[in-house]
Amino acid sequence: MANHASAIKRIRQTAVRRLRNRYQLKTTKTLIKRLKALGTADEARLMLPSVLSKIDKLAKKHIIHANKAARQKSQLARKVAAMAA
Repeated sequence: MANHASAIKRIRQTAVRRLRNRYQLKTTKTLIKRLKALGTADEARLMLPSVLSKIDKLAKKHIIHANKAARQKSQLARKVAAMAA
């Protein structure tokens, strides 16, 4: 266990941030699954910008790596485009 007050506070802050990050990551993963499960291209096209925005926010806050965000966005865009074709 930590001896300094600052170390104890840092442990508390880290735990709170970890939970917040996990919640945001799980929410985004759920949105991605819902987008992939949609049947029509119109619904997918409407939902795509909000999902891409969430992915960008995760990358901006360093919850996921920037390259992973770019890869996910590219794959989702291709999937939605394939639905329309």
